[in-house]
Amino acid sequence: MANLDTIVRFLDRELECEIKDSSQNGLQVENTGKVTKICCGVDAALPFFEAAAKRGGDLLVCHHGISWGDSLARISGLAYRRVAFLMKHDMALYSSHLPLDAHPMHGNNAVICRLLGLRRLRPFGVHGGTPVGFSGSLPAPMSCGAFKKLVAGTISPRLQTMDFGRRTVRSVAVISGGAAGDVEEAGRCGIDVFLSGEPALNAYNLAREYGVNAIFAGHYSTERFGVCELGRLLSRRFRVPWEFVDLRVPY
Repeated sequence: MANLDTIVRFLDRELECEIKDSSQNGLQVENTGKVTKICCGVDAALPFFEAAAKRGGDLLVCHHGISWGDSLARISGLAYRRVAFLMKHDMALYSSHLPLDAHPMHGNNAVICRLLGLRRLRPFGVHGGTPVGFSGSLPAPMSCGAFKKLVAGTISPRLQTMDFGRRTVRSVAVISGGAAGDVEEAGRCGIDVFLSGEPALNAYNLAREYGVNAIFAGHYSTERFGVCELGRLLSRRFRVPWEFVDLRVPY
């Protein structure tokens, strides 16, 4: 068993980042202070809460929380149902959005780059005044088709692609989630492949005009990695079990 306040202080220090974000990052809902199991998930939605309760989770760590701007100024409707469920089951909720995207070790983008074997990483894609993604190089050039297979095998088999660039690729830029518009920066920088989560019409036009290959592996699928890194980190440090609650969201 661990103490909630101790875990929160640790997470706040570990994820400290000067970045403008509409998410109210950090502890969003408190419990009575005891943590016996950590459940990690992408989205702070009722299906995640219900699944975590069945698994005995009393600290939920997620990427997309329930507090955005003044969204909890009035706790009614769905906001009430979510908060009431957490309080009824004595579950705390901790969320980290852009700081977790940007983190150089535990972040979604850093982990994806490691999985793909990218080298010589550099900051890429400014959001909230701070770069949240990375660009880098594959160890050796490969065909675009082979790179797609690599992404399908390591990130998600559900890919949407825009094939407007070179057939042989080496340089890659990565920003998880809903960062389709950053394909423009990839085009300006001469990047061979831009990898993100969720496609958009403007990204299609930009990729075609800049001559960039773009791969979209799913908003949910590309943002599983950071919370899992946090779960492993907290489990090692505080000696409490953790579990990723995978809702297999297809978007």
